[in-house]
Amino acid sequence: METYISLAIALLIPPLFPGIILKVKAFFAGKKGPPLLIKYYTLIKLLHKGSVYSNSTSFVFKLGPIVSFASAFIVLLFFPFAGNPSLFSFHGDVIVLFYLLGVGRFFTVAAALDTASPFEGMGSAREVFFSTLAELTIFTVLILFFRLNGSLSFAEYFIGENSISLLNASGALLLFVIVAMFMVLLTENSRVPVDDPATHLELTMIHEVMILDHSGPDLALIELGALYKLFFYSAFIAHLIYPFTLVGGLLNTLIFYGLLAVIYAAVGITESIMARFKMDLVPQFILTSFALVFFAAILTMGVLP
Repeated sequence: METYISLAIALLIPPLFPGIILKVKAFFAGKKGPPLLIKYYTLIKLLHKGSVYSNSTSFVFKLGPIVSFASAFIVLLFFPFAGNPSLFSFHGDVIVLFYLLGVGRFFTVAAALDTASPFEGMGSAREVFFSTLAELTIFTVLILFFRLNGSLSFAEYFIGENSISLLNASGALLLFVIVAMFMVLLTENSRVPVDDPATHLELTMIHEVMILDHSGPDLALIELGALYKLFFYSAFIAHLIYPFTLVGGLLNTLIFYGLLAVIYAAVGITESIMARFKMDLVPQFILTSFALVFFAAILTMGVLP
């Protein structure tokens, strides 16, 4: 029962946390900011509208939002939120799930290219290039975790007998991983300094330019999938910071969502104090995350047998 309740909360609450980012950014700008529930209002408004399709698009354009949402949704089914058992789990699921996120990105890119728009093609090229660099960091993290834990399952990483967290014996190495995964979070979710979700200048847009032609329920599916994806990466970092095997029940849930609020606030602070990088500097930023994780993996050779 705890698994179902935890999963239900995890599926319903992701639109709430981006409101924290907006509130933090508004605070730094000396403004009040939008309400915390702004993403819920946006999704409801989009679901009540109709979708518009160009005559130049095919079924690929309609399939993109569905696959993008479904891939992010499935990933959440395998995650052990707040230390509760995940709904599904098997050895090797972590590799499958990251590839599922890749499938969602592929269909989003395919839908953008299906419009035959040069601007969307430009954004797609940038998205694929930057995400390819981020995959270096992600799979190096998985190699490191396999060396620390001996498993390839999310459940075993975070709620198994040899769980991975900052408070364990290998916690010092995880400081590099946490910083690197936060950089990946910013990259994979098109946040500053890699991309600016609030920009309206097509020449500098990456993710937003790919979904310019989507509208109504299709755009709602893309937005909700993006919210789930941001929630997934934030939950990943939260589990690295705190081992949810120390206590149980309601306290675990409160600590988990409190940590999530801090991570989302950190995203807001980052976007408030940093400017977006020039395009030629973004690869250096992403590869820095890879260097941090690679350094941590090298250090395990002297720490672990």
